[in-house]
Amino acid sequence: MRHAHSIPLAFAALAALLTVASAQQNPPAKQMKSPPAKSEPKQTKQAAPPPAPGGGQPTLLGQFGEWGAYSANSAGKKICYALAKPSSSATEPANRPRDPAYTFISTRPTENVRNEISIIVGYPFKPGSEATVDIGSNKYAMYTQADGAWIKNAAEESRMVDTMRRGADMIVTGESGRGTKSTDRYALKGLAQALDRVAQECK
Repeated sequence: MRHAHSIPLAFAALAALLTVASAQQNPPAKQMKSPPAKSEPKQTKQAAPPPAPGGGQPTLLGQFGEWGAYSANSAGKKICYALAKPSSSATEPANRPRDPAYTFISTRPTENVRNEISIIVGYPFKPGSEATVDIGSNKYAMYTQADGAWIKNAAEESRMVDTMRRGADMIVTGESGRGTKSTDRYALKGLAQALDRVAQECK
């Protein structure tokens, strides 16, 4: 609800993607069931990936720089997405444990959804807080729920995607419920090609 080099990560991304498929169409409080209260998750080594929802297995369409293009089928619905993990991550205080962070941009033809941006940070956001995305001189506010973030102003989403296509890197900042601040930097090289491949697959 973004390494992009692995199918296990794609499984996790697809699970999150389908869980928040209507993230921007409904008020945040109704997007998904609130997870039970918990402290920031600890990373586990080589944890088994969750199964793909609906039994669909993601297929890697191509790797473009840091970005992978994937497709999958769930309950007869085709989904395509570009996915990457951060090229660098930092927390304040330093070295706080987190689950994997990643960004994915999804297209769901049956729902008439194109290039929906979702960011997973690997910890529960501070309730009511916003995340921030900086791409060059452009700044975008993201509303948060659980460990996911989506653009606050849906009307800006297509412009944000265009900015990402042209940008060199993207910086995502947020704060956890325990007050840990995170900064994730994503390399944007290859994103344009990955999105073009996604668009070709999910017309």
